[in-house]
Amino acid sequence: MRFTFTLFALVFTLFILHAPQQGKAQDPRLSQFYAAPLEMNPAMIGLFDGRFRLVANYRELYSSILSNHPFRTISASFDMRSRVQQGDFAGFGLSVLRDEAGISQFHRVKANVGGSYMKQLGGSRYATYDQFLIAGAQLGFGQHGLNWQRLWFSQQFVEDGGFVDYGADSGESFDKQSTGLYLDFNAGLMWYLILDRNFSFYAGGALHHLNSPNISFMDDSEADLNTRWVGHAGGEIPFTAELSMLPAIAVMGQNTYLSTTLGANFRYNNRDWKEVAIRAGGWAHLSNVLDQGITMDAFIVSAILEMERWNFGLSYDITTSRLASANNSRGAFELSLIYTHPAQWRTSVNCPKF
Repeated sequence: MRFTFTLFALVFTLFILHAPQQGKAQDPRLSQFYAAPLEMNPAMIGLFDGRFRLVANYRELYSSILSNHPFRTISASFDMRSRVQQGDFAGFGLSVLRDEAGISQFHRVKANVGGSYMKQLGGSRYATYDQFLIAGAQLGFGQHGLNWQRLWFSQQFVEDGGFVDYGADSGESFDKQSTGLYLDFNAGLMWYLILDRNFSFYAGGALHHLNSPNISFMDDSEADLNTRWVGHAGGEIPFTAELSMLPAIAVMGQNTYLSTTLGANFRYNNRDWKEVAIRAGGWAHLSNVLDQGITMDAFIVSAILEMERWNFGLSYDITTSRLASANNSRGAFELSLIYTHPAQWRTSVNCPKF
């Protein structure tokens, strides 16, 4: 218990010290944040009802206006859990992500290895009531790159003919097409309470890029990837034995950019021993893009099919900002796939649904 609360105090202190800082870049965002646990919070490593979990996510943004060069985000993760002592568990996880944006093929890749410690605060494996505090951390490497040859600059524009001369001198001096490998460190905390099979609450927070690595493409230059802070909460509220609601909110801040996604999925299940469930819901995404203050730039519709060990998720972002006039409100579509392998009784834990 002493170790757990010492770690809690350490991460909370780091959160206070880093949250106000500003940065010069933003990380990619997933609308189905609840279906990308290791990208959201390292404390979610091992937080699932099973022995091990495999997750895959795919997001494609603005293909309606960027044609063959949309923003694409692909991520995958594996995590598992084992019992440390009565009521306490340790989790281990691996995650990878690649994000690509625009005609320049600007991309960022990262790979993390992480761990978590789940401390039981109340309840037991045999009781419906359960309460846990979890601390997690990730350590990994990342790299950014782009293709300079796909870009053109003002010096290459021929005013008389109104065209771009790609063979002309750009007037720019580029040292390299990718950054060096940089070390990355993330940490987070999470608490959850299970009151009944379909009745739970959770809240968590995380800090990503705690070490603010240098991601400059230029030699002898500094361009820090500053800390991104995340706060998220949610739960499940039952209406009947078959129907429940899963509200959630995720708030992220990096540099001067603030992103908030909030909403809910409604879940209907057949109450069979081979449980099949359907979720559907709506979400609002708010941001301070284009210096307009906090505005709603997308409405997200989502649907999830649960079939025993499998979750298949689909969502679509409907643009509601001024960009809607250019893309006819066609924003992003996103896919998620989660496989959870059943746990043995010794490693079984009551966990909330996300």
